[in-house]
Amino acid sequence: MNECRTLRVTGRGMIRIKPDTVQITMTLEGVERDYAETLRRSAADTETLRSAIGAIGFAREDLKTRNFNVRTEYEGYQEDGVYRQRLVGYRFRHELLIEFPWENERLGQVLGAITETALTPEIRITYTVKDREAAKNALIGMAVADAKAKAEALVTAAGVKLKGIRYISYAIDENEFAVHPVLYAGAARKMCADNAAPEIVPEEITAEDTVTVVWAIE
Repeated sequence: MNECRTLRVTGRGMIRIKPDTVQITMTLEGVERDYAETLRRSAADTETLRSAIGAIGFAREDLKTRNFNVRTEYEGYQEDGVYRQRLVGYRFRHELLIEFPWENERLGQVLGAITETALTPEIRITYTVKDREAAKNALIGMAVADAKAKAEALVTAAGVKLKGIRYISYAIDENEFAVHPVLYAGAARKMCADNAAPEIVPEEITAEDTVTVVWAIE
């Protein structure tokens, strides 16, 4: 029985996309001696942010939780020459996200609303694309087309012919389709005075992916 001959080719795809969406991640942190007080403060700080965002036209549910945790916090000290630890309290960390179509004026309004509160969250700005699934599919299509073009060039040079595809191997690459041009914390209050966003023009988003295709040849 004749063994089926195959040709394995890896295709690569790359796209550049202009961002059309902005994400602002706000991270609130705080330490309280009592666990219940820690939860109360976290809830109060979150409510302050929701109210600030709501005051400029967003729905409360537009501000979403990405991560929340509470952990014990200790400090070291020495007693009678022995190093010991004692409980300081409980630290909460609440990471929240709001996403909206990118307009620099709107970005400035959001940053201004945040910094006008008494809170000083860590703020991270991310530029991305709204339809990330379409971008991912386009990238895969480019990779497959590249694999096919390479296979056709190889069989032409080798004097053989492509038959059907035996299988396709695709390891999902977690492209986030995002750029992170700036990260600032307490200094945001000064940088965003008068609801003015920093004059940022984000670079295009570059994403790459690969697909391996195996053809039968004759």
